[in-house]
Amino acid sequence: MFDKQLMSIPGVKNLIVKLSFLAIIQGLAIIFEAVFLSLAVVLTWKLKKVTALFTPMLFFFVFFAIRYLVTRIEAQLTDQFASKASGTLKQKLLIKEFELGPTIVSNLGSGHLITLALEGINKIDNYLNLIIIKTVNMAIIPWVLLIAVFFLDKLSAFILLLMFPIIILFMIILGKAAAAKSNAQYEGFTNMSNNFVDSMRGLKTLKLFGLSKKYSNNIYKVSENYRKSTMSVLKVALLSTFALDFYTTVSIAIVALFLGINLINGHILLFPALAILILCPDYFLPVRDYGNDYHATLDGKNALVNINEILAVPSPHAKVTLKNFAGWTANSSLAANHLDFDYEKEPTLSDINFKIHGYTKVGIVGRSGSGKSTLLNLIGGWLQPTNAKELPFTVGNQKVDSLAQAEWQQHISYIPQDPYIFSGSIAENIAFYKPDASIAAIKTAAEKAGLTNFLTELKAGLDTKIGEGGRGISGGQAQRIALARALLDQKRNILLLDEPTAHLDIETEYELKQTMLPLFKNHLVIFATHRLHWMNDMDYVLVMENGKLVEQGNPTNLLQQNGVYRDLINEIRGEIHEKNL
Repeated sequence: MFDKQLMSIPGVKNLIVKLSFLAIIQGLAIIFEAVFLSLAVVLTWKLKKVTALFTPMLFFFVFFAIRYLVTRIEAQLTDQFASKASGTLKQKLLIKEFELGPTIVSNLGSGHLITLALEGINKIDNYLNLIIIKTVNMAIIPWVLLIAVFFLDKLSAFILLLMFPIIILFMIILGKAAAAKSNAQYEGFTNMSNNFVDSMRGLKTLKLFGLSKKYSNNIYKVSENYRKSTMSVLKVALLSTFALDFYTTVSIAIVALFLGINLINGHILLFPALAILILCPDYFLPVRDYGNDYHATLDGKNALVNINEILAVPSPHAKVTLKNFAGWTANSSLAANHLDFDYEKEPTLSDINFKIHGYTKVGIVGRSGSGKSTLLNLIGGWLQPTNAKELPFTVGNQKVDSLAQAEWQQHISYIPQDPYIFSGSIAENIAFYKPDASIAAIKTAAEKAGLTNFLTELKAGLDTKIGEGGRGISGGQAQRIALARALLDQKRNILLLDEPTAHLDIETEYELKQTMLPLFKNHLVIFATHRLHWMNDMDYVLVMENGKLVEQGNPTNLLQQNGVYRDLINEIRGEIHEKNL
């Protein structure tokens, strides 16, 4: 349960030292509790006056209070550490997601990433809150108590020492079974999250084609598999709890048996026998706490492993720095020079060449899997070109090996199919790129993005709270918020759009399009889409096929060439003939 990755979290070693010191104090407090409580019982057995019980009971309550105070301090320390560590981890995860861009979403699934960022971080917080303190207490308190028992009665100490590793052995055996079941459950939860999110996003399309009921059966099957895996985990958890309670009870009973025999034979006095019996439950308590919380922390451990795997993915980085790039202007230019990209040693893009100049609208089209999104991600700096010799990009007069650098990316606004919406107000979401923006500037950006009618329907307007992942708003409203973000930060005049209307119905897309087109002015717009009616409004088109740039040029000229672009148009000519869309 205690994963070695925990030791890499900043501040964990200092926390362990503090908790170890507090565990020793707690162990001593438990010993003195037992001593003074036993003394009070012995005095009562000897029929002493009530006043004789005052001192031992007073000290008993003093050490009881110390023990309680220590546990409170331990809980406060671990809670502060867990909150800080999980917050830092979430920040690192979001930064890594931005560095890796849409590629990480396509590889892992948006549902999985949302689950990690929401549920996963909370489970890690719970994991950190429990695992460190439970492990430290289990490693220290029993041994402190065992030393005290050894001085009281060596036989009892030997019995306790003998039973401890047996209980640990059973915990390991059952723990491995629980871990296997929990891993299967977590995988099922991931699949269910991805399946549910994708189903919700495509619900309108499924209803349009009459597949919504059929797909509901698929959701039921995935959910049912998750339920079964959860029940399997609970079975093992209940079995391990029973086994742990059974063996600790038997162990205490064995100690009590030998103490009773020794009392009858006069080999031990009542006081040490009572003290040992009182200490026995506390001797096994840290182990029982550890075992009982084991299953509660498995999901947190799995989430931590998953997040660390994402954080370990190398981020794209440029070896040749782009210098003095102050933003895109009417005189700026971007060129690709024999651009190549291999994904897991498989060629994805090869020998891509194009040049873009000034404020222009560039469309990237092609069939699914042709490389549209990959090219867009390379331009955004979220993927690293694999060119070995020639520098594949030229920005102005500067040749660079990659666009994964702040000088370029700080001028980019990216609008994907599903823009990231976090829990907060609409104003805070619009100010995503520019948190220090004034309310007036946010309001202006919202108006330009066509959010005015939507905001007037809300009592709180821009202060209206919306849920993480866009809960509470429609897909079209989420896209308008993403558009307002791009408009708010004036220095971000490079717009990258990857299928921004893919999940929208025709009416919503039409309304959004009327808002977006006027806002493309004085921007470099690179628009990857399979909805070719947008190409009528583009200045230049890049046509992708099987990872190659097969055609490029003005859309009107390309249409006359009877090439790949014309074939794409013919495939969906019913859509593109709607000139006004």
